[in-house]
Amino acid sequence: MRVLLAGASGAIGTPLTRELVAAGHEVIGITRRPANAERLRIAGAQPVVADVMDRRSLLTALRDVRADAVIHELTALGTTKVRDAMQGTNALRTTGTAHLVAAASAVGARRFVTQSIVFGYGYRDHGPRVITEDDPFCEPESGTLGHAIAAMRSNEEQVFTAGMEGIALRYGAFYGQDNFTRMIVNLVRKRRLPVPRSDGGFANFIYLEDAAAATVAALEKGRAGQAYNIVDDEPARWGDYLDAVAAELGVRRPWRVPTWTLRAIPYIHAIMTSSMRVSNAKARRELGWAPAVPSYREGIPLLVKASR
Repeated sequence: MRVLLAGASGAIGTPLTRELVAAGHEVIGITRRPANAERLRIAGAQPVVADVMDRRSLLTALRDVRADAVIHELTALGTTKVRDAMQGTNALRTTGTAHLVAAASAVGARRFVTQSIVFGYGYRDHGPRVITEDDPFCEPESGTLGHAIAAMRSNEEQVFTAGMEGIALRYGAFYGQDNFTRMIVNLVRKRRLPVPRSDGGFANFIYLEDAAAATVAALEKGRAGQAYNIVDDEPARWGDYLDAVAAELGVRRPWRVPTWTLRAIPYIHAIMTSSMRVSNAKARRELGWAPAVPSYREGIPLLVKASR
């Protein structure tokens, strides 16, 4: 297939470009920065420099492009300030998705795969039960997190109602060879990332290369109108995950602090106190995919080795 990939030079876009090319697909990679164009060419992709948030310039840049499918992998989560990262990501999931749906129609795409996230099941403690794609997703919430939930809902709804074969991938928390993970490793090394005394809630992770492989599988085999949870096999408490990073680095484990002290950074508080155990059984069954890195226990040594 000819695949138009938005976010081709980003955290998941980089390994995804490699996976798509290796699988025999032609990749047209959208990047906002001209400096990334040569890197995409070296990876085997045809670069298109355009800002997805500017509808007119995006459609102009794609005027002579034809593609069979569009993959939306854009976020602003690499931004240093948490508030800016969330606001930017919300915009990419609402306005950005609308512009990419228009672009998909313009290039003749019949398939659209979008990045979603498991936090759409709700920023709260879900208890011990296992969450599947049949559980309620993006139910309205109030406050700052309500905006994030509304943006996730908008993203999926736009893709499912666009008149194409829409597929949503509800990824777990990414980690791997990306700038955000490097920042986390650096904060753990300096003991500047505290953890609730309770060790926080259960989170669902996914190694970036596994996320990329699942995305190729969804492009090729995913059913139209379906969502798939893309997570590894073992939910883990934040404290256990970050302790493992510290142990692999050979530094002291993160500080434990009262949970209320994290409320000064609402999104971090919500992430670390939410708790869910998400199933990847549907992706395994329908996409023929399984994580090569089954849990953080195998993944953290890989990412720390690379960071050195």
